[in-house]
Formats: sequence, C-alpha cells, structure tokens
Amino acid sequence: MKKSFLLICSMFVVATGIQAQWKPAGDKLKTEWAEKIDPANVWPEYPRPLLERSQWLNLNGEWEYAICDKGKIEPETFDGKILVPFAVESSLSGVQKTVTEKQELWYKRTFAVPSSWKDKAIYLNFGAVDWKTDVFVNDVLIGSHQGGYTPFSFNITPFLKASGTQKLVVRVWDPTDIGYQPRGKQVKNPGGIFYTAVTGIWQTVWLEPVPTNHVTAIRSIPDIDSEAVTVTVQTSDSQSTDIIEVSVSDNGKSVGSAKGLCGKAIRIPVMNPKLWSPETPVLYTISVSVLRAGKVMDKVSSYTAMRKISAERDTNGIMRMYLNNKPYFQYGPLDQGWWPDGLYTAPSDEALAYDIKKTKDFGFNMIRKHVKVEPARWYYHCDREGILVWQDMPSGDMGNSYDQRNYNGGTDKKRTEESIVNYYQEWKEVMDFCISNPSVVVWVPFNEAWGQFDTEKVVERTKAYDPSRLVNPASGGNHRACGDILDLHNYPNPDMFLYDPLRVTVLGEYGGIGRPIEGHLWRSDRNWGYVQFKTQEDVTNEYVKFAKDLQKLVRQGFSAAVYTQTTDVEGEVNGLMTYDRKVIKVNEPAVRAANQAVIDELNK
Repeated sequence: MKKSFLLICSMFVVATGIQAQWKPAGDKLKTEWAEKIDPANVWPEYPRPLLERSQWLNLNGEWEYAICDKGKIEPETFDGKILVPFAVESSLSGVQKTVTEKQELWYKRTFAVPSSWKDKAIYLNFGAVDWKTDVFVNDVLIGSHQGGYTPFSFNITPFLKASGTQKLVVRVWDPTDIGYQPRGKQVKNPGGIFYTAVTGIWQTVWLEPVPTNHVTAIRSIPDIDSEAVTVTVQTSDSQSTDIIEVSVSDNGKSVGSAKGLCGKAIRIPVMNPKLWSPETPVLYTISVSVLRAGKVMDKVSSYTAMRKISAERDTNGIMRMYLNNKPYFQYGPLDQGWWPDGLYTAPSDEALAYDIKKTKDFGFNMIRKHVKVEPARWYYHCDREGILVWQDMPSGDMGNSYDQRNYNGGTDKKRTEESIVNYYQEWKEVMDFCISNPSVVVWVPFNEAWGQFDTEKVVERTKAYDPSRLVNPASGGNHRACGDILDLHNYPNPDMFLYDPLRVTVLGEYGGIGRPIEGHLWRSDRNWGYVQFKTQEDVTNEYVKFAKDLQKLVRQGFSAAVYTQTTDVEGEVNGLMTYDRKVIKVNEPAVRAANQAVIDELNK
C-alpha cells in the first residue's frame, strides 16, 4: 500500500513537473481552450483523416529551440523549450519571440522507435512548417521542403540507429514579408488588416510505420450524374503487377468496390447516392488496399461524399452556382483562421471545430478561407459538419496596381522566374492537399490583386488540374475574362457595380461592421472596423439592414456573398465574435434569420 502511494505521488510530481515547465508567454488575450492544454498531450488527434493509419507516434510537445544568425551550424546550446506545434511568435509556444529574415529557427528533440515497428519503414511527417525547412536525423541532413502551408514527409529508416534514442533537428528560415513566398497576412510590423508573423512548425509532427510499398496519396472525385466516384491511388514503390482495391461503404454497409492499378483512375459505382450538402453532410467510408501476389501490402482508410458543384443558367438566364444540379446561394463569412494565443494554430481540435460550428449556428452555409490553408482536420470538420469552402491561395510577392472597378483594370505583377515556379509549386500542393475534401468547392488563386500575375494562365492551369470545381480568378482583384466567377468587393454595404452575363457574379467581401468590446481586445488602441458601433443591438440592426440590401441584389444576379468576418483579428474588431471567442457580438437568432432569408431568396 505504501509503495503504491509513493508511486502515485512520484507520478504526480513528474506530471506536475512537466506541466510546470511550460506556460503561455506574454499577457495577450487567451481563449478558454488555452487553459486546457496539456503539454504532454497537445493536439493528440490523428492529423490526416483522408489517409488514416492505426499506428502512429505523435511528436508534439516540448522541443528545444534556438534562434541563430542565418547560415550558422547547429548551435551547441539551445535557448530553451518550445511547445510544438505552436509558432515561436505565439503565446502558446511558451516563447513569443520574433525571428527576422537574417535569422534561422532551430528545433531539437529525441525519440525512440517502438519495438513493434521492427521491419517497417519509418516515415517522419510534418503537417506544415513556415517556410523553408531542413530536417536532420542523427546529424544527417535527410531532406528539405519549401512552402509554409502543406504537409511533407521523409523516409528516415536508413538514418536511424539500430536501437536507442534517435536525434531529430529541424532548421527553419522564414523571411515573412521580405521575399516572394506566399505568406497571407503575415508581416513583421503588424497593423490594420495585417497580422503577427508565424515562423516554424505550426502543425502536428508525427511518425508512422509503413510497408515498403505503401499508399502515399488518395484522390477521390465524385460524379453524381454517373452515380460513381473516381479514386486514384499513389503508392511509394509500385510494381506493374500490384493491384489497388478500393471499396466504398455507408455506415458499414458495402456500396461498391473495384480494382485497378497504381496511379490509374478507378471508378466505383455508388447506386442511388445520398448527396452531400450543408443540410445533409453524408460521408461514405473508403477502404484502400495494396495487393501484391494476392497479399495485402498496405491498407488505409479514407472517406468521400457524393456532391457536385457547377455553374449553370437558371430559369431567368442568370449564371448561378449550382449544388447537386440545383441553384444554391452560397453565403458565409470571411474566415482568417487566426487565434490570439496560437496565431495560425488553434489551441486544440475542439477549438478548431468551434468556429465551423458557430458559422453554421449563424445560419451560413459557406466559409471563405482567406489567404491561409488550415490543417487537414479543419477540412475534415467542414466535411463532417457540412459547410462549403472557398479555398484561397495565400498571397505573396505583392506590389502591382489594383483596379477592380473596371474590366482589365490594374496591372499584373512582374514576378521573377523563381517566384513563378514557387507559386505554381505551392498552389499545386494546396490543391493536392484539399482535392478530396467534398466541402471544398471553389479555388481562389488570387485575392485583391495581391501578387496577381499571368491570371489567365494560372486559371487555365488550375481548371485543367481540377475540372471538378469552380475557379474564382481573383476575389475582388483585377478582373480578367477567365474562370467561372466575377468576384466584387465592396465595404461596408453590399453593392453590384459590375455584372458578368457569361460567368457567375458574387460579392466576395462586404460588411466589416465593428464593435470593440473592452476586456476582449488585442490592443487598447488603434482598433478599427469599416464602420463601428457600441452595442449588440446597433451592430445587429446594421447587419440585418445589409442583409436586406443583399436580398435585392440576389434577385439582380449575385449568386454568393462573403461577410467580413468570423472573429475579430488583432486590431480588427469587425468580427461576429471577439478574437478570444468569448463574446458573440451580435444577436445570433436575428443574424441567423437574416442569413436564411438571403439564402432562400434564390429559390423564391
């Protein structure tokens, strides 16, 4: 009994010791989820729902970190501890320090490979690291990745010691707003509509044991008109005789199956499909097996949904967005995806899902993910909850002139060849990352002419790479006669100052109704919205007034609208919620009713 008590006490001391080593840095706003973080078990959810395996090892937690001059070798001593996966500038990292373009951020930790993984290939996976990453295992540079928003992996098997502790070091360089790289709204000197920089690891890091020939990617594209889904599977070490077997099920009941080859489109019939929509977000389970000489080499799970997005003329001859072959008004908030405590990274999976659920509570059916790419679990929550997503490409390499009031107004950015190559590389990775998520229905290569270049070519390549979705060439940007959508921005009130009879016309941004709430502000001064009010009633009345104006414009030709915005972000106080998500700033039932009236207007 005494021994058991001592063991429990010692375990408590160790556990509380771990807790005591980490605490949020600084005195900025915190969300309620920040108080629940366990540094020994941070972001424990499996990070890749569209390609899921049962065995994995989460490497999130406390790592060593150091900020050093660029070009230096690995430091002999590190500066302290950082909580991964929170960026070094964030409070939840426990560091909250700035890294300049003349510096590099170093990470270090050790790990042990479970003995049960013997005879398997060991892969090291990163959800996302901003921006240029070099990875060392046991002092060997084993690989690099350039891009701040998409996952990447390395086979580290050849570089592991036969047993014992393995050393992992990561070096990151991120010039933020100095250079051509996509960086969204990150700047070194935040203010106005631009926010704090994010450097380094900001999504989950994990290990996985896999067979020599294993599934590396699954691309699922539904076709409701043919009652089928097309699945293309890529593997790491395919042989010409390997067979890919794909089965689709609905709540455990088999719907269809088919076999094919690696890299080839496999069509699986889905008879009498249950269609996915925000009202009925039905997901089908996918099982993928790799067979060699009749033996299962690898088996993973995924999911898909039967839905169709298209642009068609309605009975009045107006080009509309159609969902599942019916006109469907898409209405949602501009969602920046920022957090006062984690910056790019939500404090937890629960927090990540919260914004999506609240968006639906407000009566919206869509989210425009603004110049940021989220972790895979965010899109999974959108798929599961049922909300449409417009996916922006994070902006970068800005500097061209801007004119959205005229067709062919403004100038395209004259980018360097290096910048162009990098843009296409990162944009393709973003599309690959989201291509199987049924919630994602619109690609947005550019926002407001921020770095906009070779628009027609970018749109053509985007459309050719994924013809199953609509392409919005430049949301509120320099308008070019290409793609599927003409997208206008107007603040604060809705306005249709241009109309395209050949493409879908949408209001890609409007609103920005501000309401600063004491005790929930990022800063005490320099807070702004396009218009500002002091009470919930006044903000709600203005919102409803704008919604009624929008209803009239729906009849005239708008097929979608985006309200700015989901939450306050740093100095912006024009959110429907405060930045810490603790206060709903509007009358929720009134906003929901107004939103539903706008959505229903299309089908009157």
